[in-house]
Amino acid sequence: MTVLVLGGAGYIGSHTVYELIDAGQDVVIADNLLTGHVEAVHPKARFYKGDIRDEKFLDELFQKEKIDSVIHFAASSLVGESMTDPLKYYDNNLYGTMILLKSMVKNGIDKIVFSSTAATYGEPESIPILETDKTEPTNTYGETKLSMEKMFKWVSKAHNIRFVALRYFNACGAHISGKIGESHNPETHLISLILQVPNGQREFISIFGDDYETKDGTCIRDYIHVTDLAQAHILAMKYLENGNESNIFNLGNGVGFTVKEVVETAAKVTGQVIPSKICERRAGDPAVLIASSEKAKTILGWKPQYTSLEEIIKTAWKWQKNHPNGY
Repeated sequence: MTVLVLGGAGYIGSHTVYELIDAGQDVVIADNLLTGHVEAVHPKARFYKGDIRDEKFLDELFQKEKIDSVIHFAASSLVGESMTDPLKYYDNNLYGTMILLKSMVKNGIDKIVFSSTAATYGEPESIPILETDKTEPTNTYGETKLSMEKMFKWVSKAHNIRFVALRYFNACGAHISGKIGESHNPETHLISLILQVPNGQREFISIFGDDYETKDGTCIRDYIHVTDLAQAHILAMKYLENGNESNIFNLGNGVGFTVKEVVETAAKVTGQVIPSKICERRAGDPAVLIASSEKAKTILGWKPQYTSLEEIIKTAWKWQKNHPNGY
């Protein structure tokens, strides 16, 4: 069994590779290193530097390695940037996935697990969000991910490629060993940004809006530990290997925390005061996003191990304290 992890030098990709190798899988990584880090590549994985928009690169890779399944993390994922540079997102996310699927069809590879997002839902009609709820993204990033899902759907009908799309929201935390963690430039994920304050890298944390209809006026999000996400991708891969049909699953803890609660928990974990500053709302930020993961738990047998926000932040702090500038 050889698994190709696209974007395997990135945050979630690298953690998935670690879990795959711990589970005894043979792993190949392809990453263009635009946002990934060569230091995050597991020493037991075979690494190829290249871009999914390069059909020749993919064809040569598929011909050299006998790939059974693909796990696809290779996409641009910054909501704010997607609104100011939408064409970058259509190029990397949609065009990249089209070239990938073209090469998979040509080389007879018929199983793919795809990293999607809760941003496909937009402003939810009800909480928790179900997979059957309407999808009306409020930003370009969510729109391209939804379009990727639809591309998988139609290609699967025409070419018998089976897929699983995993829709999740706030990935956070770091590997329990402290060897790998979150390192983005610029950093946009809330927990990492908050921890830059006790790490002496910023004076305060900006909170975008405190007038939402929530218990303390700040946005509510569902935070999932990156290792739990990694395990879900592996379960989804096994689900496809067992001959099951294409499917879409939400991944979340099913519990939401306000931005202020996350700041308070981080202060508790680090033992330091974390000043915050209220700023204007950001465009395209829904008030509440909490996913129902009942479907993933029932069908994939997924059980998140990190259910406490404090525990999640502890792993993030262990990494960030020792790697203040990332890799």
